[in-house]
Amino acid sequence: MSEQANKTPAVIVYIILLVLASTTVYSTTVQAKPIELHPENPHYFLWRGEATVLITSGEHYGAVLNRDFNYKKYLKNLESLDFNLTRTFSGAYCEPVGAFKIENNTLAPAKNRLICPWARSDEPGYANGGNKFDLTKWNPEYFKRLRDFVSEAGKRGVVVELVFFCPFYKDDMWKLSPMNAANNINSIGKMQRTEVYTLKHPKLLAVQDAMVRRIVGRLKNFDNLYYEICNEPYFGGVTLEWQAHIAETIAKAEADFKNKHLIAQNIANKHKKITDPNPRVSIFNFHYAKPPNTVTDNYGLNRVIGDDETGFAGSEPKPYRLEGWDFIIAGGAVYSNLDYSFNVGHEDGTAKINAPGGGGNVLHKQLKILIDFINGFDFIKMTPDNSVIKGGIPDKATARALVRKGRAYAVYINGGSEAQLQVQLPKGKYTAEWINTKTGKTDKNGAFDHSGGKRTLKSPKYRDDIALRILSSD
Repeated sequence: MSEQANKTPAVIVYIILLVLASTTVYSTTVQAKPIELHPENPHYFLWRGEATVLITSGEHYGAVLNRDFNYKKYLKNLESLDFNLTRTFSGAYCEPVGAFKIENNTLAPAKNRLICPWARSDEPGYANGGNKFDLTKWNPEYFKRLRDFVSEAGKRGVVVELVFFCPFYKDDMWKLSPMNAANNINSIGKMQRTEVYTLKHPKLLAVQDAMVRRIVGRLKNFDNLYYEICNEPYFGGVTLEWQAHIAETIAKAEADFKNKHLIAQNIANKHKKITDPNPRVSIFNFHYAKPPNTVTDNYGLNRVIGDDETGFAGSEPKPYRLEGWDFIIAGGAVYSNLDYSFNVGHEDGTAKINAPGGGGNVLHKQLKILIDFINGFDFIKMTPDNSVIKGGIPDKATARALVRKGRAYAVYINGGSEAQLQVQLPKGKYTAEWINTKTGKTDKNGAFDHSGGKRTLKSPKYRDDIALRILSSD
């Protein structure tokens, strides 16, 4: 039987106390508009006055909740690479050492090193060291760390995707959560892990709502921020009704704010066509979105489509480079590689990777090439249009194009070693540059007059993939 069936006046009083604890009023106002959908093309962002695509290779989401992680060093490294996004979890979820075969996992704090929104009580017994949590009291140290993290990110041109919740994939993860009754003094969280993110248990739901409101209130003033409801909610019993409820909680918490933050929803691994989008959601995130068919299938929603986690393709940079290029040239606006070269003691991205994913210096440099390539276009005026490619794609390769007809063409070929690419172009004068995706160098370029129709552009020899920039010179 659910807690709903056992609701008593005492429960109602408890929920009211939680609401009051989470509704601190702040007199300050937002100094700059938060990152938003671009008014001219909502498939992309507008941030600090500029059209923006978010591309990064970031740590495993523990920068705030892991006391031992030096986030200032980490953010400084992101800035040096021109990466402009990081993804971080709130602290309501963490992982045991060894989870998913990740060595030195930033989401798995050492004993007694978890810091989360709730204050510790005087009662010992938290599963990973230290006292249990009191879910009616906030941890000032956590909120100071969270605010400083977002502030430092903003100074370095980095947007924070703050993820409120994550499903408990296994029982050993649920056993570490402060929301588990074994880890708090409030006797809240006595359900199985697959019911944590449902509407069945009002006392736990009140705790979740209060945490969301508190975080939203404390981060009101930051422009480099958007919220994701829940990581991978297609695991662990997370319901759509609960996700809609949390989106509503965020929106209500910001109802009196002059400027609101965007809300993201994680839709699926790989691909899914969205048929009933939540109107409060502006960013639809996918994981392992290769090939990027999910961008094409959901482009008509006129919202941002993101690929905000990669992995399980080995430790070499190639598969993550290919995934990033394919996704961005397909019309995506977020590419966030999950990078295990960042961990405690190696916040500069120099750790040896022993995990189900990639990262590291070589990939960092290659993603910087993608950043420079896409930012070399006025991409707000471009749309994905593979129909301009009429032939000449190497066998077993794919080609994608982001297009402003007659003005600019961003083309990416995934596969093969040489192409005789046929591109449909209006009459005019053009320049063409073949870009090496591994070095950033222009391996071949030229100018040409075109009478209209198909134009064959021969690539240089390449390995695995190559990009082509065509610009009008009229």
